Amino acid sequence: MLGPIGIFDSGVGGTSIWKEIIRKLPLEDTLYLADSANAPYGNKTKHQILALSIKNTEFLLNSGCKIIVVACNTATTNAIDHLRTHYKVPFIGIEPAIKPAALQTKTKRVGVLATKGTLSSSLFHNTSKLFAQGITIIEREGTGLVELIETGQTDSNQLRELLMEYIHPMLKENIDSLVLGCTHYPYLIPILRQILPDNIKIIDSGEAVARQTHAILEKEGLLCHENRAPRHVFYSNSDITTLQKLVGTDKADVSYLDF
Repeated sequence: MLGPIGIFDSGVGGTSIWKEIIRKLPLEDTLYLADSANAPYGNKTKHQILALSIKNTEFLLNSGCKIIVVACNTATTNAIDHLRTHYKVPFIGIEPAIKPAALQTKTKRVGVLATKGTLSSSLFHNTSKLFAQGITIIEREGTGLVELIETGQTDSNQLRELLMEYIHPMLKENIDSLVLGCTHYPYLIPILRQILPDNIKIIDSGEAVARQTHAILEKEGLLCHENRAPRHVFYSNSDITTLQKLVGTDKADVSYLDF
């Protein structure tokens, strides 16, 4: 029997990716690892991010995962090349959706809300350079957002005030697309819809990641074809309350694990 799809993130944010994956691949088992005790990754050094990514990867491999989705923009941009070089399973990475934003923008001005670790990475700059020629990218670090989402404060006044602070300068720059460069940030969309004018498109990577995961599993002959109820297991090394709320305990087995 083939193993589960392994997914790891610095915390609960990657569940936004998980939801897209199970929608696209409804027969697949999944194993999700939330490294919430070390969240956020965005303010850590490259060496620290790499060490945490290796630890997470080896946990998932030891649990029998057949493919690993690095459901964290910061871990992808800082560690995925190393992971692909040193481990044999396929890896799916996450990076800000610069390309679709660049193709869709009419004002030629695109906002990117992301962590420091993503915005300062060479992969982000190379992607921007490759796909955003002639496009002005307005970057903004979402300092403090991950911590609020991790504690379930997705509708707090503090979160709303931070978003207003980060988004207002982008609006002054006449953006017509906002790229969410962190897998935690799709949980901000309800508030963003209230803040942003109707003409601004919000773009995240979830659906594209799910499509790519399906494509790689199919290519490698790893797709599950058993018509049965899949098993979804979640582990966190911190308080599991927010994780339980986001994934629903009726759909998943959510547990604390000291790793």
